[in-house]
Amino acid sequence: MFSFLQEFFRRGKGISTFVVIREGTGKPARQYRIVPRRLLLALLGSALVLFTFLTALLVLSPLNRLLPEYGSSEIRQNARLNALRITALQDSLAAQEEYMTRLRQVFLGQIDPDTEDPVASETSLPREDYAAPASGELSSNWTDHQQPAITIDLLTENNDTPARMANTGPVRFPSIVWPTLTPVDGFVTRGFNASTGHYGIDIAVEEGTDIRSIGDGYVVMADWTQEGGFTIAIQHSDGYLSVYKHNRHLYKRMGDRVQARDNIAVSGNSGEFTTGPHLHFELWHNGLAQDPSAYLVGI
Repeated sequence: MFSFLQEFFRRGKGISTFVVIREGTGKPARQYRIVPRRLLLALLGSALVLFTFLTALLVLSPLNRLLPEYGSSEIRQNARLNALRITALQDSLAAQEEYMTRLRQVFLGQIDPDTEDPVASETSLPREDYAAPASGELSSNWTDHQQPAITIDLLTENNDTPARMANTGPVRFPSIVWPTLTPVDGFVTRGFNASTGHYGIDIAVEEGTDIRSIGDGYVVMADWTQEGGFTIAIQHSDGYLSVYKHNRHLYKRMGDRVQARDNIAVSGNSGEFTTGPHLHFELWHNGLAQDPSAYLVGI
């Protein structure tokens, strides 16, 4: 058979005639004239089309999971996300266990509740390499919140500082001039999308980078959250609220007064809903989420 094919294709452009005789049927013989080169090109073309179709089917359809490269990449991504979720869950369980242990010690008289706070201990933080201001420590600006407190919109350059704040220095909260500088230098990896519940933008940045406040205001939240990790929120004038999530360390406590461009946190990768070091930044105005890209320079 091999010698026959070799002789057949050796003719190239020449025409070969094949006679087909079916023995025992009595039917007349049939002749076929074939150009070997054309037959060879037709076979190669058919093989190329079939290969292209199968490749597209594997790459563009769900069947690509059968390929080692695609399957292993998806498995690694899912494994990494699951590892992050497990770590966050372990952090929360460790914090709750520490809380219950110290609370039990108070009930048993092993800790004096008047001299030691069983909740606000540094050991109750979710992770050793992550840190937030202890909740038991008072803000240095606690007197600003003494009742009756002055609303932040009244603390402007056009108003005098209340007499009870005279010892703490002048308090001036000018309105933020939009657009303003970003809280950290980086590039946006995910934009604002209210339809998916992403009420902010993600700015990729190297872990350990200082996060800055976009304007003057008061810290209204500085704590750990399951989804956002160490989170800090600042109330500004004119009804604006800025939120900074997934930090590794918080510099400010709830109630602290901050000025524009003050360092308020260190970027990190804390929280459950994170896939790498970045800052999740939100901007709210009178209770409604705003797209920060319209308010920041260089986004």
